[in-house]
Parts: sequence; C-alpha cells; structure tokens
Amino acid sequence: MAGSLRVFLDSNVLLSAFFSERGAPRRILDLLAARLPPLQPLVGAFNLLEIERNLGKRLPGAWPAARSLIDRLGFEIVPLPDPAAVADWTRVVAAKDAPVIASAVAAKASVLVTGDKRDLLILKVPQLPFQILPPAEFLDSFLPRFLTALE
Repeated sequence: MAGSLRVFLDSNVLLSAFFSERGAPRRILDLLAARLPPLQPLVGAFNLLEIERNLGKRLPGAWPAARSLIDRLGFEIVPLPDPAAVADWTRVVAAKDAPVIASAVAAKASVLVTGDKRDLLILKVPQLPFQILPPAEFLDSFLPRFLTALE
C-alpha cells in the first residue's frame, strides 16, 4: 500500500504490552487494534520464538492467548531470516540482535520499535533502511509526523 507505515515490533515491546495496561508499548498495541489502513504491524518468526520462550518461563499457559492476539491484530509474520543475512548483520550488531535486524530488513520495515537501550537503540548504521526508535518516541514524534504527511 502506498503511504503505508510498516511497523516492526521487537519482542520486548510486545512482551511489555502483554504485561502492562499502561505505557507506550500497550498504547502501540491499542493503536494497531484500530486497524488504521496506513499502519502495517510486523513481527519476525524469530521474535515469536523469543516471546514464546519468555512467556514459558513466566506464564507457561499464556502463549496461545498472546499468539491469538498477534494474529487478530493482523501482524505480518516475517519468516526466519536467511542465515547468511544474519551473519552479515553480526558484523555491526550483537549476535543476539542480528536476526531481528535481518528480519526487519527483509520485511522492508519503515521503523523498528524496540526497548533495547543497550544494543539496538544506540545502533548507528547508515545502511539501515529504517529508523530504530523506542516506543514512546515512535508514538510522540515519528507517528504523528507520518500521519501528518499523509494529509
């Protein structure tokens, strides 16, 4: 869709939204629930495996409900990234985050929303085709600028 915003959510954003009724991650999910045509939510299969693993540790029975919510919100599920693509990204990002970056690139994401302050939010890679933003900055500045540009 021309003028669409492909919003890739990192695992930590989705987990935060599942566990809290307040805060920017939850507001992002609420916004995506409105199914506004210019917004396309994305999540990687790699991220889903990470979410399933983390939920299994804290709330073993919660994964089916979380997966159902992701499906109902219309998330595009990005297949596991090619190992060669992951290897390429390990040169510029921590190995644990390379599959996330590779997935977002493969998905042609417009923005990657993450709470990973230690690794991803400090990443400065000019060849990335998208911005990496924390949830609050995505909601407070990036999204309003995008929507204004559509008018």
